Amino acid sequence: MNVAFIPVRGGSKSIPLKNIKPMNGKPLVYWTVKAASECKYIDKVYIATDSDEIRKTVEEFKINLGELSKKIKVIGRSAESASDTASTESAMLEFADAYEFENIALIQATSPLLQAKYLDEGFEKLNENETDSVMSFVKQYRFNWAYDDTGNVKPTNYDFFHRPRRQEFGGYLVENGAFYITSREALLKSGNRVSGNIKAVEMNEDTYFEIDEPSDWFVIEALMKKNDISDVTARPEIKMFLTDCDGCLTDGGMYYSEKGDELKKFNTRDGMGFKMLKEKGIISGIVTSESVDLNIRRAEKLKLDELVSGCNDKLTAIEDLCKKYDIAIKNVCYVGDDINDLEAIKAVGYGCCPADAITEVQMISDYVAKTNGGSGVIREIIESIMPSK
Repeated sequence: MNVAFIPVRGGSKSIPLKNIKPMNGKPLVYWTVKAASECKYIDKVYIATDSDEIRKTVEEFKINLGELSKKIKVIGRSAESASDTASTESAMLEFADAYEFENIALIQATSPLLQAKYLDEGFEKLNENETDSVMSFVKQYRFNWAYDDTGNVKPTNYDFFHRPRRQEFGGYLVENGAFYITSREALLKSGNRVSGNIKAVEMNEDTYFEIDEPSDWFVIEALMKKNDISDVTARPEIKMFLTDCDGCLTDGGMYYSEKGDELKKFNTRDGMGFKMLKEKGIISGIVTSESVDLNIRRAEKLKLDELVSGCNDKLTAIEDLCKKYDIAIKNVCYVGDDINDLEAIKAVGYGCCPADAITEVQMISDYVAKTNGGSGVIREIIESIMPSK
């Protein structure tokens, strides 16, 4: 049996709870779990953690992976193997002592650019003759220099009097830390993630970048979009579109006139979005805990099919609407931004949120918009679900 082993600690000094911080609309660890689950040679994916919060997050998001979720199992790890000074090998050896398997792929949760195709190639290379381990690399074409004994610098991999062109330069391999594959037998014998004869899997040059500081987040998200790494499997056919009001249709602000009248700022682009839904025959509505005339007037102006006001249990309200229109809840898109939206977002087929939703909502949403509440986020989400898209 081939297994994937993904160690994720709760402690991170550079970025607190880094492994479950939203990355491209999903918790960071989601992307490597997804890649490992999609690898045709991996039978089981183990996420080893010392954090209850990480365990809960994985259990919640794995539901979105459908049949692949059967491969995924969250297990514990000792405090010793999760300490700041512990090596990754200590966690691997702890795992190998407790579980039976033939081969293991160590996968770093901080490598969201990893894709199943690279893991497939890795296991295929492991099966080649006289191969004991496989690891991922990136080929680099840089001219390296180093200090000599006198304090001067000298090139280490080229002659600057005969500077080669890129196409003439063989380049060199850099370990990118995405994954390492070896057998259980070799791991226990060597005590190391790789040993013996090692083969290389060359990954996309973009995977050279690592996540160490908060600023790295923006770079990696941009590279994921460039490489078309997204969660496209999570969106079913949408037959009903529902949204919260404050924080979604509005910016969440509470404005008052000198006379004490309550004011709200809506966005006209959202109105065009609802018109697009109506043209496609998609039921639309607002489900909100508020009962104010402003919401009624806005719903009427938008010509929405439904307005559920004063709603303390949004999930029940959505289930009632599903019965009324004979629509399965998996065919519902719901947009929310706060704690009272969590259950609804989990239950519907396509849960979405604005870019400025609370972190808990972002982590369980199928789609985290680029736009803030009240700034046209509803239009953005509607365009993403249009049948023509």
